Amino acid sequence: MKVEICPAKADGSISAPPSKSMAHRALIAASLADGKSVLRGISSSQDMLATMDCLTALGAEFCREGDLVRVRGIGKKPRNSDKLACRESGSTLRFLIPLCLLTGETYTLEGAPRLMERPLSVYEDLCKEKGFRFERKSEGLIVQGKLEAGEYAVPGDISSQFITGLLFALSLLDGDSFLRVTGEWESVSYIDMTLSAMAEFGVGIRRERDGFFIRGGQTYTPREYAVEGDYSNAAFLEALGALGGSVTVLGLNENSLQGDRVYREHFKALSEGTPEIDLSDCPDLAPVLFAVAAYFHGARFTGTRRLAIKESDRGAAMAEELAKCGVTLDLGENEITVPKATLFPPKEVISGHNDHRIVMAMGVLLSRLGGKIDGAQAVTKSYPGFFEDLRRLGIGVRER
Repeated sequence: MKVEICPAKADGSISAPPSKSMAHRALIAASLADGKSVLRGISSSQDMLATMDCLTALGAEFCREGDLVRVRGIGKKPRNSDKLACRESGSTLRFLIPLCLLTGETYTLEGAPRLMERPLSVYEDLCKEKGFRFERKSEGLIVQGKLEAGEYAVPGDISSQFITGLLFALSLLDGDSFLRVTGEWESVSYIDMTLSAMAEFGVGIRRERDGFFIRGGQTYTPREYAVEGDYSNAAFLEALGALGGSVTVLGLNENSLQGDRVYREHFKALSEGTPEIDLSDCPDLAPVLFAVAAYFHGARFTGTRRLAIKESDRGAAMAEELAKCGVTLDLGENEITVPKATLFPPKEVISGHNDHRIVMAMGVLLSRLGGKIDGAQAVTKSYPGFFEDLRRLGIGVRER
């Protein structure tokens, strides 16, 4: 899909979409409960559908009524399934691999080519150490093995999704386990979100200085749960305000554990000067922060190494698209500099790089410059209503 965006100042109030990160966790916790749960705030994004499809394959049952989902859980033992279709969702893939290692059965996890290229070294190393099967084939990732209670270790400077997946699975084992986190921890806020979701469904994890103590034999309890608003996607809406509009985003929990809530501080710093911003705990904000920095005075960003393994190589993708608007980014191994530059409307069509956050970040910038984006359908991964919400805020968007 190609869209044309006409320059205008956004104005109005809009509700934040529900948190994708918390929704993933709530769906998994409810599916591991023995009974019926009711979840509110589950969007129809591709990532949510992927997680529900995979959990259905493992035995859970879902009934959707708008953004309300009724869940009948599977309890402690997922059923065997020929395949789990993860689509393009890295969270789905990484969260569910450990659940597939609870039964000793063989599972095949499928996904888009880019998804299956993304790093899975933590699980690959674990499977090799335990003598489990971990095999990448044309039909997908094949895993087979049976986790036992004990001590496990993961590096702290990798995606927190590996830690989340293991916490969900280890809590279901009969004996106690300890998950040791080595080195410097990154994306800590996402781990806190996992612990919060698990606690909401009756499972307690004790966080210690160097890892997590997981008491065995715990049971997830079915319940009603409302997913809070998503700071990650609200950042794109409030960026419209930062770029000269007047936008109020409703439905955000001011006491949220979401690490991406820091975008407000960063927007303020970017509007006032040329700050240095560490993205280690908020990598999903990178594209929109690059766009806002380009609009104002530039900035230096550190902790950018992991951007290369997202839905696209986000540093390189934003460099390519911002160059079309007159900004030349300096890409380093673990830092990216956005220089002060004079922006102009792009003569070339912006590429979405099949990445929802690239499309939305460039959409925000084009709301002031004008221009066209090809591959705009990528927003369905996390925020299907993005362009409709732009229209509600007074931005002209035409599909072509």
